Amino acid sequence: MDGAPSATSDATSAGQMVFEPILEEGVFRFDCSADHRADAYPSLSFADQTVRETPIKPVSFKVPEFVPRFECGYGQQKVEIKFPSGTSFYGTGEASGPLERTGKRIFTWNTDAWGFGPGTTSLYQSHPWVLALLPDGKAFGILADTTRRCEVDLREECTIRIISAAYYPVITFGPFGSPNEVLASLSHAIGTVFMPPKWCLGYQQCRWSYLSADRVLEVARTFREKGIPCDVIWMDIDYMDGFRCFTFDKETFPDPKSMADELHSIGFKAIWMLDPGIKKEDGYFVYESGSKNDVWVLKSDGTPFVGDVWPGPCVFPDYTQERTCSWWSQLVKDFVTNGVDGIWNDMNEPAVFKTVTKTMPDSNIHRGDSNLGGQQNHTFYHNAYGMLMARSTHEGMKMGCPTKRPFVLTRAGFIGSQRYAATWTGDNLSNWEHLHMSLSMVLQLGLSGQPLSGPDIGGFAGNATPKLFGRWMGVSAMFPFSRGHSEKGTTDHEPWSFGEECEEVCRLALLRRSRLIPHLYTLFYFAHTKGSPVAVPTFFAVSFVDPEDQKLRTVENSFLLGPLLVCSSTLSDKGAYELSHAIPNGIWLPFDFGDSHPDLPILYLQGGAILPVGLPYNHVGEANPQDDLILFVALSNDGRAQGVLFEDDGDGYGYTKGEYLLTHYVAEKNSSVVTVKVSKTEGSWKRPTRRLHIHLLLGGYAMVSADCMDGEEVQIIIPSISEMSKLIAASEQEHMKRLETVKAIPDIEKQPGQQGIELSKTPVDLKSGDWSLKLVPWIGGRVISMTHLPSDTQWLHSRVESDGYEEYCGTEYRSAGCTEEYKVVRRDLEQSGEQESICMEGDIGGGLIIQRSISILKNNPNILQFDSSIIARNVGAGSGGFSRLVCLRVHPTFTLLNPTEVVVSFKSIDGSNHEISPESGEQSFEGNLRPNGEWMLVDKCAGLCLINRFELIQVSKCLVHWGSGTVNLELWSEERPVSKETPLRILHSYEVIKAIS
Repeated sequence: MDGAPSATSDATSAGQMVFEPILEEGVFRFDCSADHRADAYPSLSFADQTVRETPIKPVSFKVPEFVPRFECGYGQQKVEIKFPSGTSFYGTGEASGPLERTGKRIFTWNTDAWGFGPGTTSLYQSHPWVLALLPDGKAFGILADTTRRCEVDLREECTIRIISAAYYPVITFGPFGSPNEVLASLSHAIGTVFMPPKWCLGYQQCRWSYLSADRVLEVARTFREKGIPCDVIWMDIDYMDGFRCFTFDKETFPDPKSMADELHSIGFKAIWMLDPGIKKEDGYFVYESGSKNDVWVLKSDGTPFVGDVWPGPCVFPDYTQERTCSWWSQLVKDFVTNGVDGIWNDMNEPAVFKTVTKTMPDSNIHRGDSNLGGQQNHTFYHNAYGMLMARSTHEGMKMGCPTKRPFVLTRAGFIGSQRYAATWTGDNLSNWEHLHMSLSMVLQLGLSGQPLSGPDIGGFAGNATPKLFGRWMGVSAMFPFSRGHSEKGTTDHEPWSFGEECEEVCRLALLRRSRLIPHLYTLFYFAHTKGSPVAVPTFFAVSFVDPEDQKLRTVENSFLLGPLLVCSSTLSDKGAYELSHAIPNGIWLPFDFGDSHPDLPILYLQGGAILPVGLPYNHVGEANPQDDLILFVALSNDGRAQGVLFEDDGDGYGYTKGEYLLTHYVAEKNSSVVTVKVSKTEGSWKRPTRRLHIHLLLGGYAMVSADCMDGEEVQIIIPSISEMSKLIAASEQEHMKRLETVKAIPDIEKQPGQQGIELSKTPVDLKSGDWSLKLVPWIGGRVISMTHLPSDTQWLHSRVESDGYEEYCGTEYRSAGCTEEYKVVRRDLEQSGEQESICMEGDIGGGLIIQRSISILKNNPNILQFDSSIIARNVGAGSGGFSRLVCLRVHPTFTLLNPTEVVVSFKSIDGSNHEISPESGEQSFEGNLRPNGEWMLVDKCAGLCLINRFELIQVSKCLVHWGSGTVNLELWSEERPVSKETPLRILHSYEVIKAIS
C-alpha cells in the first residue's frame, strides 16, 4: 500500500485539468480526469469532506480564469499554473525564509527541524497552499489536497509547480478582489480557527523544564511581584515520571492539582505537555490499556512499531482510527482533572530518535477509518499525524470540561489544524536571524489559515543577549500567540534574567499587550466566525490603485493587527525609531500608551479606525468587566471613523447562543466637533457599567480627550489649526525627550570588523558567486550555514554548538577544533578585484594552530574552496622541532533535505564504483578504495549533486557517517607530528551540479 490509486504505471499523460465548481462562487476543483476525480481519497484538509465532493450550480457560470496543466507518470502528478508578470507568491504555511515566497521551494513533509535555518525546506507542519497576489491587486489561492509529501516549487517567475504522488485534486480560490477574500473563502473549505479562551491571549512563560512545582510557583510569584504581565505557566516533559505521558513525578510534582490551584489563585493557568511516544513497559497503565485496545501503529509485519523517543522504546497511537481517538480522548479527560487548563502536543511529526529520517519507516501501517482514506502506509498519513493527535486531544479536553473551551498547542500540523490547536514555530535559535524570520513565519501561517501562532520568544536554543531578548519580546508581545520558551542547558530566559533595562522593556511590552487583549480577542472572534486573518502583512492595507506599486509586498519589519500597524526592528544595531518604515497609503497616526522606548515597536492607527483597548494589566491577570474602556480614534479624510469590540465571558460557549456583546462605535466630524457614539450592537450580553475614555488622535502623538459612560454619546471639540500645531509640536518634543531619557538595553555584543576581527558570537557572512556561508568564529570557527544560491539549496545548516563544518586534530592527544576559540585573522571582501575569502586561526596548544581559509574564487564563482591546515607556530627545541602526534579531520555535517532519496556516490582509485545509502551506516575507505579525488552527495529528489573534490595526496581516509537527517563526508589526513616546515594540509572544494537521471 503506497496510498496512490493506480499511480505506479510508467505510462505518462498530460493536458489541462478538468474542473467543476464547488463550495461557492469562484472556487473550483480540478482533477486530471473524471476517473481520477471519482477515485480520489477523502480530504483531510476540508472541515466538511462532502463539500469537496459536491458540485454546485454557480449563480452565473464562469470558467476558471487560471486552469492548471498536469503531467502524470511514474507514480507522480505534476501541476503547473502560470500567472501574469508581476505576480507575487505567499502562503506555503510554516516555512522559514522571506515573507514573499517567489523564487523559493518547499517540501511538505513534517520534520523535527531543530535549529532550522532560512533555507530549510521542510519544517514541522505541511500546508500545500499558495496565495498569489496578482499585479492588479487581486488575489488567487491554490490548494493541493493531498496529505502526502509534496513539492511546492515557486522558483520560476510567475509559475506555481506542485509535485506529489498521483493522484490528487487541486482546489483554486478566485481570483477575488483582495487576499482577505481569498482567505475567507479558504476558511469556508478548511474551517476557521477554534474560538480561543480569552486567557490564552495573554503572555505565557515556558522552559524545558521548570524542574519542580516549587520552581513553577517561584517563577509565577516573581511575575506578580515585579508587575510583569503573565497569564500562563507551561510544564515541559520533566514533570512526568520518567517521561511517561499522563503521569507526574512523585518527588518534584507530588500534587499537581494543589499546584494548579495555587497558580489559579494568583491568576495563572497551567498547560502541560503530552507526546505521542508511549513508553513500552509492562505495568504502565497507558501502554497496557493501549495494547488491550489495539491502538498502536504497526510495522509492515503487523506487529506494533517500536521507536526510541524520550522514555526510550516507545509505541505510537494510530490516531487514524476512531477507537484510538476515543481511547486517547478518555485519557485526556481524566488528565484534565489534575487542574490542567491546556495541553501541549510536542514531538508529533511523529519524531523518532536514532533514525536518519527522524520519523517512523514509510512501510509502517495505519489502519485508518474509511472516511480518512482507509488502511495506508505511513507516507499517506505522516503529514496528518500531528493534526489527528491534536484533534483527539481537543476532544478529550472538551469531554473533561464541557463548559470551557479547550486550548491545545501542537508542533506538528496540516492545513486545517487550526480547527483544533494553536501552533508555535518550533525549535528556533537565539539569534537575530531567527528573530527576523519569526515575523514572516507568523504571517505565512496566518496567510495559510492558521492565525493563532508565534515563536519561542528569545529563541529556544542558545543564550539570548539582553538586547536580543528585549527586542524579541517587544515585537512578539504583538503577535497573536505570545510565549517565551528556552532549552535546558541555556541561561534563564525570564524577563528579569537580562538586567534592569531588559526587564523594563519586557514589562512595557507586556503591559502594552495586556491593553490590546480586547482588540486581539475581537480579531479572533471574527477569525473564528468569518475566517478573517489576525496578523497580516503590511500590503493588506493597500488598495492597489497603481498596479505597478509593489513596494509593500516584500516588507518584513511591520505587520497589521486589524487597523493597527506595528513597525519593528529586527536589527541588532538599530531600533524601530532609527529605521525608515514603508507606510501604506492613507492616514496613519502614531500613538502610544506613554510607553515609547527605543527597543519597542512603533504603533500607528489607520485613519478611519477606532481602536478599543483596556486599562493596564491588574495583579491577577484577569479581565474585570467593571474596568474602564479606552477608544483611540483616528479620523479619515472625510472625518469619519469606526471600530468594533467583541465581549463575552471569555470562555465557554455562551457566545454561540447569543450571550455576547458586539459593539459598533462610530465617530463623525461636523465642523469642529467630533461626535463619538454606539451605532449598533448585537448579542444579549449586558454592557458593563464603565467609563469610556476617548482619545482623538491629531498626529505627532498629540490627542484631545473626553470621557463619558460607555453607551452614551460624547462630543469632542477639535482645536484650531494654530492650537493643533502647538499641541503636535509639544507632543513630538515630549516623545523625543522620552526616547532620549529612557534607558535603552545596553549593547554588549561586539560586531566584527573587516581585518583582525576579534572573537565574536555574531555569525560572519561570506557571500559571492554561487555561495552564501555563515560562520561563527568564537566556537571552532564553525560554518553553520552553506547555501548554494542558484538552486536555493541549503546543504549545511547547524546549531552554533555542534555539527556544521569543523576540523578536529589529534588522537591520543586530541584537541577538538570545535572547542577552540578561533580568531578571524584576515577578511578580504570582493573589492578591487579580490576574491571573497576569510582566514581563521584556532590555538590547539603545544605551539600548534588550526588554520582555515575559505574562498569563493573570482575566476570560478561556482566553486567554494576550503584550505585547512595544522601548523606548528612555536614548537620547543626539546621536541626536536616536531609536535605531538596529530591528524587533521575535516568534519562537515550536511543536512539531508530528502533523507530517503540521498546517496553518496564515487569511483575509487581502483576503478570500482560505490553508491552508499543511509541504511549502510558508517563506512570508511582507505588505500585504493578511497575516492579518486572526488565524491558526490546526490539528492535524487532535488535532482542535485554536491561534488567534493580534494587533493588525493593529502587525504589518507574518507569516512561516511549517517546521522538523524544528516550525513558526514569526512576527509582525514595522515597521522603524524608536524614541524614548522611540514604542516598537515587538506585543500578541498565544493560544487553543485544537476544530477544525471
